Amino acid sequence: MRRTVFADRAEAGRALAGEVARLLSTGNRPPTTTDAHPPPVDRLHPATGTPRPTGTTALHTTGTNRPLVLALPRGGVPVAAEVAAAIGADLDVTVARKIGAPSRPEFGIGALAEDGRPVFNQHALTRLNLAEADLAYAVERERAEIRRRIRRYRPDRPPPDPTDRLVVLVDDGLATGITARAALRWLRERHPRRLLLAVPVCAPGATRDLADADAVACLHSPADFRAVGHWYANFDQLSDDDVNRALHRP
Repeated sequence: MRRTVFADRAEAGRALAGEVARLLSTGNRPPTTTDAHPPPVDRLHPATGTPRPTGTTALHTTGTNRPLVLALPRGGVPVAAEVAAAIGADLDVTVARKIGAPSRPEFGIGALAEDGRPVFNQHALTRLNLAEADLAYAVERERAEIRRRIRRYRPDRPPPDPTDRLVVLVDDGLATGITARAALRWLRERHPRRLLLAVPVCAPGATRDLADADAVACLHSPADFRAVGHWYANFDQLSDDDVNRALHRP
């Protein structure tokens, strides 16, 4: 039976905003919640059982002192838009692409972000008897798609500069975590003051290899996780136009 946690990505972003605000203000790393260890009752919506922000407030900072919320498009953008609005942050995107296994393209065994180097799951490569060189064509194909999306989302402006800023990377969920890992590495090389990853839902174990993040917020890590979309009542695919509307909303 399909069991959802969030109505849609916007609701997930509003739920996530409270935890992000707490992390930015305290620096504490939150425990990942699971079905076996649910979050406290006072953090649950009384009707639906979904997390709600607690004490979410804008951080009242300006310029480069404002937090920078970066979404992984496409699905992370409506989540990140809600987080940025709630905490008074600047909003932009970090464009990253998954590199799928040759026989199972939906299974991420690598990823790359912006103009960065590809990151691979070495355990998965060994299990599939693959070398990084075997994926050279897939890397170049995804790099071309990254360039296309950058032109689409940032046609007339430079990439956001995370140097010495509080940066929050946001996606709508983590399955393997490899795409977030590539994006975090790319951002870490640009020297943010502090780098957080925030997602509404993640697979158990998906946050283990994210050493480039100073803190990780995941509201739900269900033991029976199968796919990110299973935890949303509405998980429609988004278009480039949807991304641009979210990035430029008032």
